[in-house]
Amino acid sequence: MKIAFVIPWYGDIPGGAENECRRTAENLKKCGVDVEIITTCAKQFLSDWNTDYYKEGIYTENGITVRRFSVRKRDTRKFDEINFKLMHNHKISPVEEQIFMENMINSDDLYSYIQNHGKEYDYFFFIPYMFGTTYYGSQIHPEKSILIPCLHDESYAYMDIFKDMFKNVKAIIYNSDPEKEFANKMYNIKGHQIVIGVGMDTDISYNPQRFRNKYNLHNNFLLYAGRRDSGKNVSTLIEYFIKYKEASKEDIKLV
Repeated sequence: MKIAFVIPWYGDIPGGAENECRRTAENLKKCGVDVEIITTCAKQFLSDWNTDYYKEGIYTENGITVRRFSVRKRDTRKFDEINFKLMHNHKISPVEEQIFMENMINSDDLYSYIQNHGKEYDYFFFIPYMFGTTYYGSQIHPEKSILIPCLHDESYAYMDIFKDMFKNVKAIIYNSDPEKEFANKMYNIKGHQIVIGVGMDTDISYNPQRFRNKYNLHNNFLLYAGRRDSGKNVSTLIEYFIKYKEASKEDIKLV
C-alpha cells in the first residue's frame, strides 16, 4: 500500500495539524508503510503564502519523501478582507466564500501532480480541512480521498463551501468524539467515519520541579500549551485570567 498526506506546509514547524501529520507519517514509515508527503513550497502558516520558501522538488526528511510544489499567486487584499469578516464571525456570501478559497494557499502544480499520478497511490490523506490544498485536492480523486479535518467550532466551519467536501470524501478520521459530533451536526456526511485520535510518546522523562525552577514558579500556576496567536484566542485567555486574579485575589501565574 502507498499513501500520501497532503498538507499546505510540512516540516518541524509549529501547529497541531502540522505536528500530527509529521509524526503520523514518520511512525507509519517505521511500521513499513510506503508513505509520502505532498505539500507546497511555503514554510509554515505564518509565512507569506505568495512566496516559495523552498525550491520546488523532491526532498527526503527523516526518511520520508516530501514533494514540494510552487504556490499559486493570490490576491492577498481580497483574502484579508473576507478573512477579517470571518474572524469577527460575520456571515459571508457564496461568492465571497469562493473568492476566499481561490485566494488562500493553493498550488496548481500540486493539483496537477495528484491528477496525473493518482493511480500510484491507494489513498490521499488531506489535513486540515480549511485550506485550498484540502478543498481542491480532495475533489480530484474523491474515491481515494480521506479527510483528517482537525475541525472545531469556528466561523470557517460554518462556510457552505465545505458541505460538499465533507459529504464527498471516501472517509473522515477524527481526533476526538466531540469533533465527530460537531461534524455530523454541521454536514451531511456519507462516507465512513472513525475516531482515531493522535499518538503520543510514552518514553519521555519529566521533572516538574525542574520546570518550576527554570521559570521561577514557586506558587500555583495555569499552563497554556499552544501557539501564541490571536487566532487561538490567547488575548481572550489573558483577559479572563486578569479578571479571575482581580476577583479571586489568588496568587497565581499564567504560563
